[in-house]
Amino acid sequence: MKYLMLLIVLIPFQIYSQNVIENSDLKEKIRKLDLAHAKAIFEGNAVALDSLLNDDVTVNHPTNRVVKEKKELLDLIKKGIIRYTEFKRTPETFLFYNDIVVVMGSEIVIPAKGAPNAGKKLQRRYTNIWMKNKNNKWQLFVRHANNVCVNN
Repeated sequence: MKYLMLLIVLIPFQIYSQNVIENSDLKEKIRKLDLAHAKAIFEGNAVALDSLLNDDVTVNHPTNRVVKEKKELLDLIKKGIIRYTEFKRTPETFLFYNDIVVVMGSEIVIPAKGAPNAGKKLQRRYTNIWMKNKNNKWQLFVRHANNVCVNN
């Protein structure tokens, strides 16, 4: 009876411990992808972005536009509409749902000359939704970023 009680107590702990370890590994993997996405945007690296973004990515962009496909997003980067002289992203919260990870955090950006709000230091909040695609690869499917109004 003692052993049965011990098993009843330890099995849920073992399952919880395994999930924590798995989520910790996945959290680090997604954190790296999320920061690689920020770096690729900052550098205007269309090749890296092409790999990180799903073809059907949808972005609720801080310029009050909804961009509904990767090609349109990459065109905005190539045209310099999305371009920065500074881009710092800080992932803060990770939520795990089967083959989906939601990342929420903050960004500080300075748009480059020719981009909307050029030269202004902007604080933003963002939410990125990463999903496993049919090839078992994690890609960004949905992004929302909005500028935070700062009272001076």
